[in-house]
Formats: sequence, C-alpha cells, structure tokens
Amino acid sequence: MKRSDRLGILTVGMGAVATTLYAGVEAVRRGFTPGIGSLTQIGRLPIAALPGTPSKPISEIVDLAPLAGVSFGGWDLLENDAYRAAARAAVLSPTDLKRHRKFLSAVPAFPGVADPRFTTRIAPKFAKKEIGKRAQVEALRADIRKFRKMTKSDRVIVLGCMSVEIYQPPQPVHRSLAAFEKGLDVDDPTISPSQLYAYAALQEGAPFVNGTPNTTVETVALQELAKRKRLPLAGSDFKSGQTYMKTVVAAALRMRMLGLTGWFSANILGNRDGLVLEDPQAFEAKRVSKTTVLDDICSAPEYPALYSSIEHLVKINYFGPRGDNKEAWDSVDLFGWLGYPMQIKINFQCRDSILAAPLALDLLLLTDLAARRGESGALPWLAFFFKTPLTAGKMKPGNNPSVQLKVLESAIVRLGRKRRSA
Repeated sequence: MKRSDRLGILTVGMGAVATTLYAGVEAVRRGFTPGIGSLTQIGRLPIAALPGTPSKPISEIVDLAPLAGVSFGGWDLLENDAYRAAARAAVLSPTDLKRHRKFLSAVPAFPGVADPRFTTRIAPKFAKKEIGKRAQVEALRADIRKFRKMTKSDRVIVLGCMSVEIYQPPQPVHRSLAAFEKGLDVDDPTISPSQLYAYAALQEGAPFVNGTPNTTVETVALQELAKRKRLPLAGSDFKSGQTYMKTVVAAALRMRMLGLTGWFSANILGNRDGLVLEDPQAFEAKRVSKTTVLDDICSAPEYPALYSSIEHLVKINYFGPRGDNKEAWDSVDLFGWLGYPMQIKINFQCRDSILAAPLALDLLLLTDLAARRGESGALPWLAFFFKTPLTAGKMKPGNNPSVQLKVLESAIVRLGRKRRSA
C-alpha cells in the first residue's frame, strides 16, 4: 500500500449505520465476506457498450482507496466507544460483535454537538461543552485535525449519518457563505448541528457526504464553500430500502405506460432512527425525501392521463421489538388498458443498516475518488444512491434508477480514463 493511500473516514453519529459500516469493512479486510451489497467491492462494468461485452471489476477500472488503508472515527451523543455503540444498536450478531470487539473498541469517538431544538427525542450523554456555534465549529475542526494526525491519514472524508433533525428548508442565513459565517458569530438559531459538521469538514479540506434528509449540502452557503475549497459534496438521504424498491416498481410501471391512482407506504422499525421520527417535525424531513421520488418518476405534466391524481401517503411508526429489522408495506393502486384497476402489494422485511452500510462505503470511496480527480461542488452522478439527489445548477434531479445507474457507470468509466491520461 502506498503512503498516499490512507483514507480517514469520520462519521457524524456512531449509531446503527456507522458501526455496521465499520464492522463490515473490517470483515471484508479479514476475508470474512466479499462485500455483498457494495458496487465498488464486487460490481463489474462492461468494457464496451455492446451486448455480450466482457466486463471488468470496478476496482480495476478506477483506483479506489484500498480498504487496507481506511481508518474510522466519529462523533456521537450517546457513546464514547464504537463497540458499545454497536452493542446498543443491536444490528450485529453476538458472533460478529465478539469477532470485531477489539477493532471497534479502538475506533476513536468524539463528543457530538447537541441542540435539542433539532433532535427532540435524544437525551445527550456525550456532548461537547463548547457554547456557541462558532466555538462548536472550531471544536469540530480540532477533532478532524486530531483524527487525521492520530490515524496518519493522507485524506479525510466525513459522512453524515446522524439522527434526523426537524424539517427546516433553507433560511436567509443559508443564502450565501458570508451570511452563514455571520450567523455562526451571532448564534443564528436556524443553523443546525448537521450544517456545523459539514462546514467544519469543508474548512478542514474534507469532502462531505450527507446520508440523511437533514438540510445541509443543499444550501447555497455550503455549496459556495465547497466550490471555494475545491471539494465535492454528495447527498442527500440514502436510498437503500423501501424507497429504492419504490423507484424500481414506479419506473417499471412508467415504462409500461400504466397509470397510478394511489401509493400507500407504511414502515415499522425500532431503532434510534424510528424513535427520532416519532417527532412529527423530524418525520416531515423524511416524508419530503420519500415522496419526491414518485413525483419525479411519474411526471404528471408529461403524462397527465396517467399520473395527474396520485394520492401518495407515507407513514413511519416506532415499534421497539422490531429493532433495526424494519418492515415496510406498500399498497399500490394502478390502472391499465380501458382504465381497468389493479393492485400491487409489497411486504419488504429488510435490515435497515445492512442495506445502508455498503451504500455508504460506495459513496465514500467514489466521493474520495472524485476529490482526487479534481471535481468539486455537487456530484449529480451519485444520484443513484439518494432519495433527494444533488444537482448541478438548475437541473432537476432524476429518480429513475435505471437512468441513474447508467449515469453512475459512465462517470466511473470517465474517472478511470482520467487516471490513465494523468
């Protein structure tokens, strides 16, 4: 491994997704699993755009950061130890928890930034003592520098996988970098903790990936900073479970020119995410990200006869016994030739973090690759992984997964060519 191959990954939150990511990468490194669910680890691309063309592993097309050189750390509000955080999350089996105990116990943890106005259902036990947003940002920046030094990382990237904050669209303080920095100095109450982490990461030269529906990378202020620092941003909200299935089915219906009158989605889950989403204001952030995908794929302006009157409802309920093993139901009302009605019923018994962790790994490695290739600002070619993908300029996000995958694959090939021509 070359000296320049050491990548440090800091996660905002050490909950179910983060600790499953840590343990999963360690399991791949130790040969316990081939990296199932990860495009970068086991995915392949055809070497030419022709049917039947032989394929090559993505790892041979682009020079992704090797997992052997990856180090982890993070911030949390409840635990100061990744092993205890993983035990609390209860995603890993007792066997896996025991197998990775030494590794997880060594993952450095920093106290997080607490603001009860944004996360109402969490009682912090391990929060920063700094008062004031500017002081909190400086503390976060110091953590990043400390992590970089202690892990001897050549590059650092930050992943936002914290609890869902209350829904808040961009405010006046987010309209420019100057306004945002002034807001830090006067403790503007509309600056959220997730935005503090993103700002601190960018100021320290670290790209930021937002895996939550929290309003961060969408703001003009943070995009302006990313451009100034020549760093990429990716987001928002992992598309890993029910919503991924929804986009697949919706795209299939549209391809057949079948109409929709209603789509009802319900979820039960018992992890920390489910508890936080009991707050109606936090749920609103998730509702917005979950519903926009259908509006885009099934475009009423383009196909008014098919999609002009869809009733789309999303419900999420906390149910402790289910833990991280979310159960999702979809009831789809559609119609076909002569307007005759039909229905589709989907029952997806999934594991939330098992689906999200490999997706997070792909995003981190590909965003790091983009940074090394000199790309900055929004990375719209990563839309495949998100419910509400960032776009460049005024371009509208597309949510058809087959189209998104083609765009992603083309970008990977393009980045591979940049490597060969460098």
